[in-house]
Amino acid sequence: MKKFSFLLVFSLLLFTACKKDHVDATNTKTLQSSINDMTASLPTIKQIKFNEALYILKTFGVEADGDVAELKALGQLINGKKVPEIMSMADQVAQKNGIEWASTAPPSLGEMNIFGDDKAKESDPNDVKANSLSVITRPTGDDGAGAPTAIQIVPRLVDNAGKPIAFTGAGLETTLEVFSNGVKLSTAKNLMQDNNFKGFNLKFSSIPAAKVVDNKIDITVSVKTTAKTFKMTKIGLDVNSSLLKVPAVPKVDSTAVNQDPAVIDPNNPGATTPPTTDPNAAPTTTPATPKQPASDPKSTVTGFLNNVSSQNLKAAFNASSNPSWGNYESFSNPTSGFGSVKNVSVKNITTNATTPNVASVNATYDVTDKSGKTTSLKATFGLKNVNGEWKISSYKINP
Repeated sequence: MKKFSFLLVFSLLLFTACKKDHVDATNTKTLQSSINDMTASLPTIKQIKFNEALYILKTFGVEADGDVAELKALGQLINGKKVPEIMSMADQVAQKNGIEWASTAPPSLGEMNIFGDDKAKESDPNDVKANSLSVITRPTGDDGAGAPTAIQIVPRLVDNAGKPIAFTGAGLETTLEVFSNGVKLSTAKNLMQDNNFKGFNLKFSSIPAAKVVDNKIDITVSVKTTAKTFKMTKIGLDVNSSLLKVPAVPKVDSTAVNQDPAVIDPNNPGATTPPTTDPNAAPTTTPATPKQPASDPKSTVTGFLNNVSSQNLKAAFNASSNPSWGNYESFSNPTSGFGSVKNVSVKNITTNATTPNVASVNATYDVTDKSGKTTSLKATFGLKNVNGEWKISSYKINP
């Protein structure tokens, strides 16, 4: 009998020891198992808050499309974390997204289950009975000239008569998607806890100008209840084009060009740095003299700027050998690269200094981006000899 009792106690201890106190995101099964273990170790109220915290992180703390992808991303985010750490992370995400939720507050989001159990419970605040979704949009803010700076987008769940219904204590996932000419520009999420939801404040400065067609955007709002997801789309909303997000003209402060035997500083063309020699180094064979470019280096810069102006970006990229500009995709990016340029008006180009291997060219020109904004620039281009051709190897914006 004593032996049996000892084995029973030992088995209980072994079972308890196997329960996890941290997230194991090795796969979906271990993720769910470890979260269940962690939840079971908490008092009832804290179990509910823990599930709410996981929901906040899954919905707003990761960037992914679809429940499966969101769950995988959540696992990566919280892998190895314990309950207090997860609660703290959820507090930060809620605060960042303007969600009225706190880990220390009473339960407020209904019965959350991040593993996709959407069946209505006996008492489920998210099982809101509605007929459809209504979306109110109105311009807000003032840019100083009487034009708006944003659009306030307010969704309401309504009954058969189109009147807002009353509910409280819910945690309905509400999503705003912004489009222009069929291209998605952004996505935002929040929680609708009652029908006094403040909605979304879509600032024009957050919308990329290069992707907006005819100064119009379309929006789709969806609200997910336990039984149904309601959607509403509005087409052709006006935006304040002068406030749309315009990428800064690429500014790369990189004048260092690795040369041998001398380096020209574009800001001090009269100074050269002789090559260093190691007295203990073994004798080396004198390399063959590189082929001298036949063209003036400023013609390379002129062609480069003309190609950027005409958006012949492939030719412009081929005239460069500048690691700071990255690959062609980065170079031609329509929001952060030279793809954002509409026109270049060259005022002056002069060769600053030149040797058989390196050169420096100063250029003054105006850049107009695709939103119509013009910027005057003074730049120094560093060039190097690559197989008898001048290639732009550095680029610096001067004051």
